[in-house]
Amino acid sequence: YSTSWPMKIWFCCLQPAQHGGETLIADSRKVFERIDPQVRQKFAEKKVMYIRNYGDVDLSWQEVFQTSNRSDVEAYCRQSGIEFEWKSDEKLKTRQVCQAIATHPKTGTHVWFNVAHIFHISNLALDVQKSLLSLFEAEDLPRHACYGDGSPLEVSVLNEIREAYQAETIAIPWQKGDILMLDNMLVAHGRKPFSGARQVVVGMAEPYC
Repeated sequence: YSTSWPMKIWFCCLQPAQHGGETLIADSRKVFERIDPQVRQKFAEKKVMYIRNYGDVDLSWQEVFQTSNRSDVEAYCRQSGIEFEWKSDEKLKTRQVCQAIATHPKTGTHVWFNVAHIFHISNLALDVQKSLLSLFEAEDLPRHACYGDGSPLEVSVLNEIREAYQAETIAIPWQKGDILMLDNMLVAHGRKPFSGARQVVVGMAEPYC
C-alpha cells in the first residue's frame, strides 16, 4: 500500500516457532493471470484507495510514522501523495491512492500489486466485522480499502482475488539460520499463525520509485 517499495527483501530465521509461523509466498505474476481480465481492467483503471484511522483500535500515528511531531507527519504525507486529516491531537485519518497492477522494471511482466483484499473489512472474521461496523462507519474503520475513486469494492471480487492467492501460495517452513531472498515485486509474502517464540528478521534494499 505504497507508491514506493524495496525491490529486494531478505528473511533470516533466528528462532523458528514451536508450531506454525511458516512464511507464505505466492508468484504475483500467476496471481495476476488467475484473476478475471475484466476485474484486472477495472482495478487498473480505478486503482485502490487505502484509508487508515490511527488512534482508535489500530496503531497510533506516532508509532506508525515514528515521530510525535505533527509537522513531520504532514511533510511526509505531502511528499508521498497521502491525503491527511487530523481528527484530534491523537487521531489521524489518511487516504492514499496506489496502483493495483504494476509492471516489473526488468522482466516487463504484469504483477498483481495491491493489498485491497487484506485492508478491506471482509478479510476479517464475521463476528469482528459486525463488532467494528457497530462502532464505525466504513470511512472511519481502522483500515479500509475502496476503488481509487471512492466507490466500494465488491466482496465477490475480493473473494476471487483471495482464491487466486490461495491457489498460488507455498508455505516455507523455517529452521534456525535459514535465509530466504525474494524479488519483492514478483513474489508476495505473508505469515501463518504460530505459537511459541519466533524471530524472523527482515532486510530490504533497492528502492523502486
